[in-house]
Amino acid sequence: MTDTYGNMHRRLTDYMRDHGLKLTRQREEILSRFVELGKHVTVEELLHAVRQVSPGVGHATIYRTMKLFVDSGVASERHFLNGPACYEPGEHHEDHHDHLICTACRTIVEFENDAIEQLQNEVATQHGFELKHHKMELYGLCPACRGA
Repeated sequence: MTDTYGNMHRRLTDYMRDHGLKLTRQREEILSRFVELGKHVTVEELLHAVRQVSPGVGHATIYRTMKLFVDSGVASERHFLNGPACYEPGEHHEDHHDHLICTACRTIVEFENDAIEQLQNEVATQHGFELKHHKMELYGLCPACRGA
């Protein structure tokens, strides 16, 4: 599979080994579908994808597995507009990015901007903070919802 899958699989395998847990075929299938779906995946979307190949998988299994993925750093959990939890590959697997979220259709656009990152660091320094991590979410209307 992809390098992303391989890296995430290794990270998960290491975490499972270190915590005395087993990497089951079901967990591997969930990981595979998670990687295929990409970013901002809900439990419902993941459940639907996993059931295409493993019809017996239930909500509880997906919830528990995603918690395991978050704990291991394989996934990050995000909440946008008080909606359901969304999951994306963990911080260790991609560069930092921020989000634009449409308040009408809930479209999520990822972006990177070096100038914004620099300004955030400057503001933190001015206030005596040492940044460890941060997230920025900008809410508004996408071009389609604005009729542009």
